[in-house]
Amino acid sequence: MNAPFKAFLIDQDENKKVVSGMATLDRDGLDAGEVLIRVRYSSINYKDALAATGAGKIIRRFPCAGGIDLSGEVVESADVRFRPGDKVIATSFDIGVAHHGGYAEYARVPGGWVIPLPDGLDLFESMALGTAGFTAALAIVRMEDNGLAPANGPVVVTGATGGVGGLAIDMLARLGYHVVALTGKESETDYLKMLGATEVRLRNGIDFDKVRPLEAAQWAGAVDNVGGQILHWVLATMKQAGTVASIGNAASFNLNTTVFPFILRGVSLLGVDSGYMGFPTRQRVWDRLAADLKPRHLAAVTRTIAFDDLPNAFDAFIKGEIKGRTVVNIGA
Repeated sequence: MNAPFKAFLIDQDENKKVVSGMATLDRDGLDAGEVLIRVRYSSINYKDALAATGAGKIIRRFPCAGGIDLSGEVVESADVRFRPGDKVIATSFDIGVAHHGGYAEYARVPGGWVIPLPDGLDLFESMALGTAGFTAALAIVRMEDNGLAPANGPVVVTGATGGVGGLAIDMLARLGYHVVALTGKESETDYLKMLGATEVRLRNGIDFDKVRPLEAAQWAGAVDNVGGQILHWVLATMKQAGTVASIGNAASFNLNTTVFPFILRGVSLLGVDSGYMGFPTRQRVWDRLAADLKPRHLAAVTRTIAFDDLPNAFDAFIKGEIKGRTVVNIGA
């Protein structure tokens, strides 16, 4: 059966301008891979919005069905680990950027990109987490592997109202950490405390231009989604043997800092690459997302949109008007 199905395709026009919209594909038009999946849900990440609008140079192959996350059931598999009917997740790697992704009713992907849906999650919850949840959890796992524990002291989360930031707060609070949310949105104080933040600090209360190489030590750990001056401040305010997970560059990809936090306080700066993190770490992180790292407020911070409403959803992400997570109902 090779009937056409709906997909959200990102392409270029004759002037190399990114254009996108609903279209049709058939199975013969899908990319190579061992596992054919009937997609039930996807999600919207900031990266998806950059790709769909052309606001960022994300897409590496045109045309490409967007959506870096997907969950659904296996239809066909040449990989012996998967059988028709198995519920699975596929995120990251080249999905939605150089390989047709989750914004389509069917997806065919390499078996090495697929994991079985862990016990403790359903297909919807897996996409309420998606790449954002996986990234937040990977940061926490990496910091814990580097010695972080609740008894060590507070953990600060920057870019706290974003998808990764909010989920990181919820996960850390569930584990018993004293979480401090750093945000530029005073109006979201109650929201951040609902997620589990013990304290909320406002960015406008810090003069980032006057941050010295070392400031008063405050944090045992940090999840930084922002980069730039804020990451410099985070490093300068870390406690002895503190650990920082660098996740994003919402403010800047530049980092003008000194070696003092590293050589005088033994601070560790950990890079978090959720895109190409392989196995067994990828499976380990998803297993924990189904257990002790499953956010307590996941349903409360998640909204659902219909597949047909997807083309109109991206601008709000680019404008920074969205908090929490957005799940796309592809075919549930």
